[in-house]
Amino acid sequence: MMRFTARFAYAAFAGAALALTFSTAGHADDFPSRNITMIVPFTAGGAGDILGRMVGHQLEQKLGKAVVVENKPGAGGVIGANLTAQAAPDGHTLMIAPSATMAVNVTLFKALSYDPAKDFVPLALAAATPFVLVVNPDLPVRSVQEFIAYAKKQDGKLSYATAGPGVPHHLFAEMFKTMTGIQMSPVPYKGSLPGLNDVVAGHIPVMFVDLGPALGLIQSGKVRPIGISTASRLPMLPDVPPIAESGVPGFDAASWQMIVAPAKTPPAIVQKLHGEISAILATDEARKLVSQNGMLPMPPQSVAELQAFVNAEIQRWGDVVRKAGIAGTQ
Repeated sequence: MMRFTARFAYAAFAGAALALTFSTAGHADDFPSRNITMIVPFTAGGAGDILGRMVGHQLEQKLGKAVVVENKPGAGGVIGANLTAQAAPDGHTLMIAPSATMAVNVTLFKALSYDPAKDFVPLALAAATPFVLVVNPDLPVRSVQEFIAYAKKQDGKLSYATAGPGVPHHLFAEMFKTMTGIQMSPVPYKGSLPGLNDVVAGHIPVMFVDLGPALGLIQSGKVRPIGISTASRLPMLPDVPPIAESGVPGFDAASWQMIVAPAKTPPAIVQKLHGEISAILATDEARKLVSQNGMLPMPPQSVAELQAFVNAEIQRWGDVVRKAGIAGTQ
């Protein structure tokens, strides 16, 4: 298992201290009393939308009430996050919360209208999304080490594609720059595919990209993968080494998707949802769907461990955002 998941281990100590908070007190016997809304703070078709619809379908089979997925994109996930934070804390409004919404935005935004550590209670970590460092096939590099040497010779003239400021495509590249000493300039696009298309066309030489939209282009040879962002190899690309094994020790990054509810949701309802959603994500069907869409299934964790994880990720990505010089730019 990659070291990304290993970071959860340190959080176990928090379990005992917070266990009483999530006792059986509350009223879960009559929950749910109406349909559940699953907010996805981004457009349809992405990783969060896929997970939301899969979990929602299975959850309504278990709970006997419809789960309605509502896409509420905009402002880097802020619109959907605000709607969730302001919803009644009764378990009938949930959100698929990506790492940008739960961790990155805290430092990226000058004045964030919600506090992910205080306004939400985490129910489950649904999946992690590894990224691939890809280059145009005409670029004279076939490994991370060759790319680092090539970039240093370009004297800061190299550019890389991103899907916007503060998203993993951007932050992973900035972390890579910091750890290798190379210089590259970001070129923002409206999503992964437009950036990838320009890498294919040779307009942009390099990009960190999520595996889902890139896999077909990799398999057809239209882009060349030279490194994996996580610390272990991926079953879908067994011959592509982790960046951490290719001259950048300690490089380990993945975006993630978490399911959350509004803070102050009754503890018994939190535990009921936590148990049901964790059971759904542990099924072979769910794990297969996650893997087929370029994501990695995650092991079940307690609510307390997830809370500690969120706090640690806020600090971790805050450091990256500050080093990238984009803190408070949104």
